Amino acid sequence: MFGLSLGAFATPWWFLLAIAVAALAVIYVVLQRMRRRRMLRFANLELLERVAPKREGWYRHVPAAFLLVAFLLLTVALAGPTAEQKVPRNRATVMLVIDVSLSMKATDIKPSRLEAAQAAAKSFAEGLTPGINLGLISFAGSATVLVAPTTDRDAVSQSIGDLKLAQSTATGDAIVAAMAAIDSFGKVVGGADGPPPARIVLMTDGKETVGTRKAFDAAEDAKTAGIPISTISFGTEEGVVEIEGRRQDVPVDDDSMKEIAKLSGGEFFKAASAEELRRVYDTLGEQIGYEKKQADASKPWLVLGTVLAMLAAAAALVFGQRLP
Repeated sequence: MFGLSLGAFATPWWFLLAIAVAALAVIYVVLQRMRRRRMLRFANLELLERVAPKREGWYRHVPAAFLLVAFLLLTVALAGPTAEQKVPRNRATVMLVIDVSLSMKATDIKPSRLEAAQAAAKSFAEGLTPGINLGLISFAGSATVLVAPTTDRDAVSQSIGDLKLAQSTATGDAIVAAMAAIDSFGKVVGGADGPPPARIVLMTDGKETVGTRKAFDAAEDAKTAGIPISTISFGTEEGVVEIEGRRQDVPVDDDSMKEIAKLSGGEFFKAASAEELRRVYDTLGEQIGYEKKQADASKPWLVLGTVLAMLAAAAALVFGQRLP
């Protein structure tokens, strides 16, 4: 609290009041010295020695000290101190895009890539802050918008649980579908401030195999549209599935996911286990659900100033039987 710089104050000109506080301190010291001199000049010294203590207690200055410090603290509060604070986003759009190609039935991640992905995605959806509109797209040979952006988490969770596997991987088409859903939603809810900020969370385990739009080209389009893509490369190099009686290796494709994230201005995440995937989604939930803003931080200063002012009054009553 006390490490704030002048640049962190909304109205720093209130610090001019500190000059008045300093003046009060000087006046107090001067008056105390004048009082002492008057007492020595006009008092009967023999009588003064009998009825007055040899040394006045330091505690008689406590009320004034408390009051001056309270004035300083209240001056800081008036100057409007601010601090960077994490606050929930009140508007944003996120499209969760999940790969349901046949490679997702690989069991290198137990119980399977798909089931682990479903559990983590449900947790992600349910944990997002209320101000986020979340949509869901599944993709294999084509992309399907299962849930348009909404704050209804139950609808998204239900659709995640109903995901079914299919052939091929059209990653580029999935990105295009997510951008279209974001654009349509933005036109509906966008006000004077324009559409809410948006992001695509793309989770896949394999290489792009089909599609009318290449994934890298779609990522560049997302960059132009100001929609970063957070990619999650899910799986291991040892992934194997059986398709039509034939054993087929399905190693994860980290390089493509890194490039998509880079081209779109997003971030790449690697998840080689169900636990790692949950951690990735937790990280994304923090990044997406919250933002850092300069918020008012005057309350602690106001509270301390008020408490000290009350202590000053109490001390004055105890030590001098009067208010300062």
